[in-house]
Amino acid sequence: MTRTIPREHISGLVLAGGRGSRMGGVDKGLQNYQGMPLALNALLRLAPQVGAMMINANRNLGAYEAMGAPVWPDPLPDYPGPLAGFLAGLEQCETPYLVTVPCDSPRFPADLVERLAQALMAADAEIAMVATREDDGRQQVQPVFCLMKSALAESLLRFVHDGQRKIDRWTGQHRCVEVLFDDADAFFNANTLAELQQAQQRG
Repeated sequence: MTRTIPREHISGLVLAGGRGSRMGGVDKGLQNYQGMPLALNALLRLAPQVGAMMINANRNLGAYEAMGAPVWPDPLPDYPGPLAGFLAGLEQCETPYLVTVPCDSPRFPADLVERLAQALMAADAEIAMVATREDDGRQQVQPVFCLMKSALAESLLRFVHDGQRKIDRWTGQHRCVEVLFDDADAFFNANTLAELQQAQQRG
């Protein structure tokens, strides 16, 4: 029987704390997708896969709180990137594991967490990350789709307080496993308003 992690042992975190600079500075998580904000779409997709939900956001906190999950801003100033979101979640996480998804990928799989959990257990890893196969055959890591042990909070705190910001440099310090998903389109992320419109049309 395949070993996995009980759903109630995993907290989910939607990352919506970026500047949205490639969208003209708008709050990306609040942009409309199929009639609801992107971040709410992510929350509703992730919630059935985990035991508890959180949102990482730095603006319009009331709008995010209205989505029904606790909202935690970056613990570091000046929008330092996804690792600050990871840290916000890890510092508040009350379960043994935390899984993160970005707010701008509205079609990630319904079995995302289960597959990451099974791979993490099989590899005796501390971190499991999505990888996708691109059209040219290359394998592309998608590090913001990440399941990690919440015990890594102290390691990440030291790392960011040393001024470090690169995800791969931090994950490289730990036992990691990459989990290949064949459907790269499921992880399409809308960085610009044009890409968001394209995602709307594709449904």
